[in-house]
Amino acid sequence: MYTFVEFFQNNLTIYLSSVFLIGLVVGSFLNVVIIRLPMILEAGWKKECCELLEIKKNKINSDKVFNLIFPSSHCPLCKYKIKISQNIPIFSYLLLKGKCKNCRKDISPRYPIIELTSAVLACFTAFIFGVSLQAFFAICLTWSLIVLSVIDFDTRYLPDNITLPLLWFGILISTFNIFTDINSSIFGAIFGYGILWTINFFFRIITGKVGMGHGDFKLLAVFGAWFGWQNLAPVLILSSAIGIFVALILIFNKSYDKNKGIPFGPYLAFSGWLSMIVGGYVISAYLNFII
Repeated sequence: MYTFVEFFQNNLTIYLSSVFLIGLVVGSFLNVVIIRLPMILEAGWKKECCELLEIKKNKINSDKVFNLIFPSSHCPLCKYKIKISQNIPIFSYLLLKGKCKNCRKDISPRYPIIELTSAVLACFTAFIFGVSLQAFFAICLTWSLIVLSVIDFDTRYLPDNITLPLLWFGILISTFNIFTDINSSIFGAIFGYGILWTINFFFRIITGKVGMGHGDFKLLAVFGAWFGWQNLAPVLILSSAIGIFVALILIFNKSYDKNKGIPFGPYLAFSGWLSMIVGGYVISAYLNFII
């Protein structure tokens, strides 16, 4: 019986085109998650603080429904409700010339950039892994990393709502040897978290400052769980090199704020994603070098 898998295997152009279009649609949703998830988390923290301190909440604000679905998409300035025809990834932005249809204020170009990034990276990942379960899981991880990178860039925070499910899911799929075996996955998760925790621990003892957030520990643990402990060194080395390079540029441009620091998550996410794409070659070269 001729299956969808065989059809896509025999029609690579249709397969990649389908992934690209799906990536655009998913990218539009990623924009929603990037904007709303930090707001949802902050609202939850405030609620918990009010309960702990026995402070009465503002009933007007607390009664409003706000999640990833409701309220529907709208202009953040004039609150104009965006119609479906005005919410088509990239194309609507171009047709509206980057402006709100109602108030004519500029729409951030970050929206179409994230949509396009989602589509291009998903398409490239599908091309690398072909028509397979590996491609499906790798694309899902790619989309998650986009969200984590942008949120960390905006807020200096990597939400547990994303990193922890990715961590446990990585261990789960490793029981089926999707990217690595279960033993490498478990040790990868342990070492991934433990390495950065240890570095931060001694950094804090020496300097009295916190070098990085626990979200970074968990994100490296995610890569260990998904791709095994063998991938950790290349990911950590590359992300550290990128972070140092960016920090030097900011220092030379006198735009480095030592009080805020720089988010490590985006560099870690990029290094982990790149390792996923070329991980086999990198690990072989690395192991041959040290052995």
